[in-house]
Amino acid sequence: MSDKSVYVQDLTRGIVRENPVFKLLLGLCPVLGVTAFFINGVGMGIAATAVLVASNVVISSLKKFIPPQVRIPCFIVVIATFVTVIDMVLEAFQPALHEALGIFVPLIVVNCVILGRAEAFAGKQPVIRSLIDGIGVGIGFTLALGILAFVREVAGHGTLMGPDPESAVYLFGPGFEPMGLFAQPPGAFIALGLLLGIFNVIFKKLNIK
Repeated sequence: MSDKSVYVQDLTRGIVRENPVFKLLLGLCPVLGVTAFFINGVGMGIAATAVLVASNVVISSLKKFIPPQVRIPCFIVVIATFVTVIDMVLEAFQPALHEALGIFVPLIVVNCVILGRAEAFAGKQPVIRSLIDGIGVGIGFTLALGILAFVREVAGHGTLMGPDPESAVYLFGPGFEPMGLFAQPPGAFIALGLLLGIFNVIFKKLNIK
């Protein structure tokens, strides 16, 4: 197998065949917690992707110097460093988004998607492959958050790009009555369940295992 085909597999694996949310059901805490609005879901996905890519590269670069007995604590220190950086960047340049995401940004440190890729892939593979893997998994995670947030915001609020009333795009007329359940925490479980069923059917039709 050529290097190019390996890189393509590394990139697409996390987007489709091993999508963290729709295939592996990982990292569901932020998936359910921040997806009431599309902008929050995508913002969370981008923040997690930045941490994932950066930590994958550093961990892969240092893997030969990390004793196996302490690899998990070392991985967490690396991840926590980048989470702190992303948290400060969001607070400085996107204060509204930072406030909306709240505790879920610091909780990226213990996100099983990021720690799982560090343990299963970055700690064993070369830097380039780890970089591409991080990008692929990050795209897959962000797409899942964005799709779920889109469904919840449209159904639960009738808007897109909320919650700021001035920037929100109202998709329906004044007579539209949103299904408020989808804007609430129970609606996150319902919407995710519906999407899982839809994507399972799609994956079976496309013979994606």
